Amino acid sequence: MRRELQSEMGIYQELGLQDVIVATGNFTELGGSLMPGEVLEAMQDAARSFVSIPALHERAGQVIADVTGAEAGYVTSGAAAGLVLATAACITGSDPAAIQQLPDIEGLKNEVVIHKAHSNHYNRMFRLAGATVKEVGYGAHRTLPWQLESAIDERTAAVIYVVAQFLVAQTALPLPEVLRIARAKGVPVIVDAANELPPVENLRKFIEMGADLVIFSGGKDLQGPQPSGFICGRQDLIAACALNGAPNHGIGRPMKVGKEEIVGLVAALKRYVRLDHEARLARWEQQVSLIVDGLADIERLNVSRVFPDYTGRPVPRAWLTWDEDTAGLSKQAVLGALAQGSPTIRVLEEYTGKGLLIDPTTLLDGQETIIAERLRVIFAGRGGALQSAEPDN
Repeated sequence: MRRELQSEMGIYQELGLQDVIVATGNFTELGGSLMPGEVLEAMQDAARSFVSIPALHERAGQVIADVTGAEAGYVTSGAAAGLVLATAACITGSDPAAIQQLPDIEGLKNEVVIHKAHSNHYNRMFRLAGATVKEVGYGAHRTLPWQLESAIDERTAAVIYVVAQFLVAQTALPLPEVLRIARAKGVPVIVDAANELPPVENLRKFIEMGADLVIFSGGKDLQGPQPSGFICGRQDLIAACALNGAPNHGIGRPMKVGKEEIVGLVAALKRYVRLDHEARLARWEQQVSLIVDGLADIERLNVSRVFPDYTGRPVPRAWLTWDEDTAGLSKQAVLGALAQGSPTIRVLEEYTGKGLLIDPTTLLDGQETIIAERLRVIFAGRGGALQSAEPDN
């Protein structure tokens, strides 16, 4: 299904809010993703009647298992909630006394091990479950096998492995080696793959490699409900996730998922594996080409296509760099000009600080033209571009 450019956003304009063109990819701050019609229809259908939530969770978990090749699955209220529940499951197992005890971890395995190169603000999710975070390695330099081996002891509940574009993943041990070391120690490995779609093959990849639990967001490229995600993995650990989660009264009771979100996530997952992903890639390539070609004649601006993205996802992007002194434009001034126009445009700052990136995966049809026109105005410096960033008519 192609997403058509919308001329107005209705309810948001009634609330006095600006339209936003999102050229960053899927970010929670900007609403995640846009749900397609079949997902919305499934959620509307779910809202019309009552259902047993435990039974719905169980059936949804079977669908997740079928799609991912895992033993079981569980729908969560986002990937961050999945991190909390997965950690809790590794600490408590299905022991009701331990589940009731959290976040007090006295007498329980209370540590999770993570590469310093993977350590990030989501570490708080592990601490919410009561765990202590133990970092290993030399950060941005490298991690040696013996460092992970020596960090795992009788207090270790799990090893965390993060796959994410904002981390220095190349300095961490490869996942197969982490799995080998953890398996020899009898410790489960949790893979945080929240934003690692596309490619669609990643839905099965980490499970096939031997990960014990894998976590994905439902509100990013899956285009499911924003407050949704899922965990897939070992049957016993998924059962422990459910016992720690709502509607049970474990640590995850505040992280409940509504019947509408559970059904919406299932619909989105089923849809995602049926999509023509080659056609999606071709569409993104076309949008990036239009931006690159449309800005190629601006002398002060260097624009090129980059592929794949930082973690190897098959996503093309337009990369803009320029000499700020020569152009008389700082990166922050360009970002401000894009944000001040109508509609507001949001793009990515390149992670090393070198310029800006335009990600097509969240663009509606035709928005790439608006972005190219706005940038031409900004770099031409016409009509008070840095104040209004309004393209000429």
